[in-house]
Amino acid sequence: MAKKIRKICVVVNSRANYGRIKSVMRAVQQHPDLELQTIVGASALLHRFGHAVDVIRADGFEPSATVYSIVEGENPTTMAKSTGMAIMDLSTQFENLRPDVVLTVADRFETIATAIAASYMNIPVAHTQGGEVTGSIDESVRHAVTKLAHVHFPATDLAKDYLLRMGEEPERVHMTGCPAIDLIAGLDLSLPEDLFKNNKGVGAALDTNKPYLVVLQHPVTTEFGQGFEQVRETLAAVLALDMQTAWLWPNVDAGSDDVSKGLRLHREQQGDGKLHFYRNFTPEDYARLIGNAACLIGNSSSGLREGAFLGTPVVNIGTRQRNREHGPNVVHAAYDRVEIEAKARAQIAHGTYHCSPLFGDGSAGRRIADILANAEISVQKRLTYGLE
Repeated sequence: MAKKIRKICVVVNSRANYGRIKSVMRAVQQHPDLELQTIVGASALLHRFGHAVDVIRADGFEPSATVYSIVEGENPTTMAKSTGMAIMDLSTQFENLRPDVVLTVADRFETIATAIAASYMNIPVAHTQGGEVTGSIDESVRHAVTKLAHVHFPATDLAKDYLLRMGEEPERVHMTGCPAIDLIAGLDLSLPEDLFKNNKGVGAALDTNKPYLVVLQHPVTTEFGQGFEQVRETLAAVLALDMQTAWLWPNVDAGSDDVSKGLRLHREQQGDGKLHFYRNFTPEDYARLIGNAACLIGNSSSGLREGAFLGTPVVNIGTRQRNREHGPNVVHAAYDRVEIEAKARAQIAHGTYHCSPLFGDGSAGRRIADILANAEISVQKRLTYGLE
């Protein structure tokens, strides 16, 4: 009897989300025993967040379905409502597509919507990047998704250990490394001269032949209302460094408007100076961007995850990545302009760090696809505490 082809439905909800699952999508697409389904939703469909769906299509992944679920406002209420809308719309798409496994990524509110909808429909949930420790609401969401998921693909040995200590059954936990590393492990990281121009955006003209900074600061949901003052501290530090800077707009989380307001007011009152603001980069161009930066400043996990492999000097600001594993390339700063500037200067002076394989060696996508094709996956879970 011929082996049944498993349908794997990957849900992509943001620009960063796509970069961290692309290699798995490619491996599933190429696997003889798997069929790829792709649902694109949330901010990945919105122009003001870079319309990542265009990049997804250009890479050869035509969406099986799209889900518009973002409620405008970027506050805690709309974040909760967006989660609810995503549950309703995703359940409809899962009913139509009838996947054998749903694959979801990391720790966002769209991630928990995916896990809730699929698990209640008796569709096994596969989860990447579980077991990690951070700050913000992401910490709670990640661990809640772990308890809803049926197969786990942690990125580090410590994350795997945490999943087991949370009571997950050992046969469900597979340490594969992070798929984000696959993207950069075999990539030509040389900086195209037209990189800054081709990715458009607004602001000062940037020169790839001169040192530059990258800044990416997202809102912290559990610190809602403080984003405006927080980004002002970062802005002041970056201006004091007086270097050309590629600054990416924040994500769609609650508090995004406060961070965006701080950036817009700066542009209105002081102009662009040496700053250029971008909505989005392709995953490959983003890797090249941070891989060649003099320093990455902000609170994006890419500084800790991809940055470790690339050896990029990073100043991680605030609590969003609190206690997350990282390599020696990362130093931490509070929301304080003087501290941020001083630590950035030290990181720039240090230069590139040695590559750290902490989050993977570049083969996670293939490993995950093989496990999805061959593992026995049951929707009935149990805690392992005290059980024989």
